[in-house]
Order: sequence, then C-alpha cells, then structure tokens
Amino acid sequence: MSNDVWGKPVVSGNLLYVTSFEVHALDVTSGRRQFKTREVAWSMALSEGLIHASDGPSLYALDAADGREHWRQGTGGWVYSLQVAAGTVVTGTRGGGLQARHAATGEPLWELSGAQTEFETQEAGPLAHDGTVYVWGDGRLRALDTRSGAERWSYPIGDAAACGGVPVRLHPADDVAAGPTVFAAAGKRVLALDAAYGTLRWTFEAPAVILSPPAYAPGAALTGGGVFVADHLGTVYALDAADGRERWRIATEARQSIEPVLVADNHVHVGSGAALYTLDAVAGTPMWRFATRGDLIGAPVAADGRVHFGSADHCIYAVDAVGGQLRWKLATDGEITGSPVVANGVVYACSKDRCVYALDAEKGTARR
Repeated sequence: MSNDVWGKPVVSGNLLYVTSFEVHALDVTSGRRQFKTREVAWSMALSEGLIHASDGPSLYALDAADGREHWRQGTGGWVYSLQVAAGTVVTGTRGGGLQARHAATGEPLWELSGAQTEFETQEAGPLAHDGTVYVWGDGRLRALDTRSGAERWSYPIGDAAACGGVPVRLHPADDVAAGPTVFAAAGKRVLALDAAYGTLRWTFEAPAVILSPPAYAPGAALTGGGVFVADHLGTVYALDAADGRERWRIATEARQSIEPVLVADNHVHVGSGAALYTLDAVAGTPMWRFATRGDLIGAPVAADGRVHFGSADHCIYAVDAVGGQLRWKLATDGEITGSPVVANGVVYACSKDRCVYALDAEKGTARR
C-alpha cells in the first residue's frame, strides 16, 4: 500500500476489504487489487453487497463487487462512527449528532442532536443491533428504533464522571435465558438491562475501571457460559448471566486494551500488556501465558484449535489454544494494526509496514 493500513480487514466472498486512506478490495487468493475508492475512507462497513464509508463530511455507498458508486450524501458534520444494521446506516457526528439513512438509497430516515460528546471514537459511538440503536448521552443510555428514531426506553446509566471518565461500552445478546439483554460496562460497573424494556436485571461493581465491553458466552456456568470482563488492572471476572453473581476472578497484568476478552471452547483468552493469558472458563484456573516483546494489538481470534493475534513487536502469532505452545510467528516491518481475521483457513492481518498479509492459518506461510 502507498499509505498506512488500519482497522480490521473484512472478508466477503472472494474479496478482502481494507482501509488505507481509501477502501481497497483485494482478491483473497492472489492479493491483487480489484479496485480502490477515489476518496478517503476514515471508516467503513460492509453489508448486503454494499460498502458504506465516510470521508468525514460525507457518507457514500459503493458496490462491493466493482466499487461503483451507488449514492453519496453530505452529513453536515464530521462522521466519527459508522455502523450498518437492519438495512440502516447509523452514523455519529462530532458535536453530539446521530443520523440514520436507508442503506440501499442513502435516503435520510431521522437524526438526533445532543447525543454523547465526551468520547467521539468509533468504539464509543452509537451501537446498532437488531433493529435498535443504543446511544449514550446526558447521563442516560437510550434505545431508539432503527427505522424511526423513536425512543423505546432510556436508563439513567450516569454521565462521564459517574462512569469513571471512560465511555460506556455495550454488548447486546439475544440468546440469554432471561431474554434479550444489553450488557453494559460503565466505569467500574457491569449492568444487565432488559433489551425490550430497559429495566435493570442486575449490576456488578469491580474495584477498578473497565475499558472494554463485556463478553458473553451462552450456556450454563458448568459449561463455561456467562459474562466475562477485564478491568484496566488486568483482573478478569466471570459473572453469572442470570443474576450477576461473581463466579471467579483472576489477576493478570495491567491492560489498556479496549477489546473484550475472547471466550471460545470453554477458554477465556485475554490480552494484557505484552502477554496473552488463557483461563479455564468454568473455574478460572490459569492454563498458560504467552509473552511477546510488545503490547498485544486488537483482539485475538480463535480458529481450529489455535489463537491468532498481533503485537506491537511487529509479529503475527499463532499459538495452541489448549497448551499455549507457539505454532508459528511471522515478523513484519511494523506494528500490527487492528485485529486479525481468519476465514477459510487463512489469517489476514495488516501492519504499519503498509502491507496486508494473507497467511496459511496452520503453517503461517504466505498464500500464493
């Protein structure tokens, strides 16, 4: 690439999409560029055959197969977050703006002012999920209808000061035994809210601020199900999804990551500082620790008995999910950016050396 590559790559069909100032579509087999946008793309989302992106003051949609422009709209502000759900593009604009547009046509559906302004980042922006947009502002978490913008409910979750000076992070879950639930990390607190009515089911308070959203694994506690969070000191907590009761807690090391812990195959994988820790999801028993020479970047991904992750030490790693043994690593010429993606036996990752890598997930060798 001619510029830095950032964000998490997206795989759809036979194309890989990455952002490097522009959106680039690469053939997953050869890496040949099929097309790139002419405009800067600070944010990107892929849905139903369209690439939705923003250059800041405008929003546009391109055909995901050939890059042909479908529509373009001015936003009247600077877009800092972009999501697509239920056929709707939801954007957060600086200064507390929130806009919703029809994904296929760009037709404005509704807009809102006075949303949260303390943390204008992609991760802290409005969250669209299953016909609902969740937005935090004026000390309240509000659930809005995706199509109309009508308020379904609001809950007094607290302002930035009440939330420890960190943004509220959310994880909606539809397969909770008690019914669809929104799990929220708000400062030191973890809350479970009924997704339909906004009523509080339970709350848990940790001794330190939580920077990342909760992770949820369906199933009973005896099979590794529950809600899992890690605070900024690196303590990992396992909570009962039904009542918020603490099942176990284990200390790792201080973490600044805003990524949730990864729960897969009855294991909890957490990147803390320059190490990846793996814990037993049922008992919290430490299983192994794998150290690198730089802070872990993005979120790890589990596939086929391996955990793949990137580090600020310029390397992409694959380790055994059960024993923690190194399967392979690849050194690049820059820090890894964003989270890797695994699809069809291939690991895709981006580096600050301005390269995109496609590696055999089992061997770590380049795909040709």
